[in-house]
Amino acid sequence: MTATVETSSPSPAGVTTARLQTVSLTGGRGSTTAFRDVDLALAPGKVLALLGPNGAGKTTMLLTLAGLLAPQSGNILVDGAKLRGGRPAAANRAGIVLVPDNRSLFVSLSVEENLRVAARRGGPKPRDMLASFPALEKRWKLAAGALSGGEQQMLAMARALIQQPRVLLVDELSLGLAPLIVEGLFESVRAIAADHGCSVILVEQYAKLAMAAADEVVVLARGRIALSGSSSELADQVDRLENLYFDSADTANN
Repeated sequence: MTATVETSSPSPAGVTTARLQTVSLTGGRGSTTAFRDVDLALAPGKVLALLGPNGAGKTTMLLTLAGLLAPQSGNILVDGAKLRGGRPAAANRAGIVLVPDNRSLFVSLSVEENLRVAARRGGPKPRDMLASFPALEKRWKLAAGALSGGEQQMLAMARALIQQPRVLLVDELSLGLAPLIVEGLFESVRAIAADHGCSVILVEQYAKLAMAAADEVVVLARGRIALSGSSSELADQVDRLENLYFDSADTANN
């Protein structure tokens, strides 16, 4: 059975208000299927934490949503418009922006130059990003490769935000970072969703932190939705969630 998480509500006319929707989405790498039959509907301004053990298909799903991998079957829709799978430029034009786990910064360019490269004509200016990430001001002319891990992650998030995403996909925000830095980054995710009205999917290993930042939670295990609901509904099921992490013997690629 396909599990569905509805984080949007229908309008009076019965038309969904979902910013991002997937319909029976199945995907993987080559002939290997990593996740199957996933139905999601995520409203503007909402944060979805996508959790699960290594190999559950989380990163593969993000890459599929971002157009870097073609779906094996099913559909992806942004504001009701169907996307052509496997086309990153089309996904980006539709407003889907990915922050990968390696951050994908130009390490020899300064903070300002990284933002200038990502900026879109007629959109926000590089210095506009300091409102969301003020710590970057003191590093403005410094090469991205010389930044701390937390500063690099802030810059990666700022590069995504300057593109005015409708859908923001963030893979392993906390990777290699101190807990205090991670808490601040999760607060930034909440603020970006609320202030800019974009929908956020957050792939994360630290379940408690992610659930605190999210409105909705989906747990993947063996490529399928094993648990789903609002973060408040699942707050008392952390033990069950952790069991899914440790007990899943998934062979699918992550």
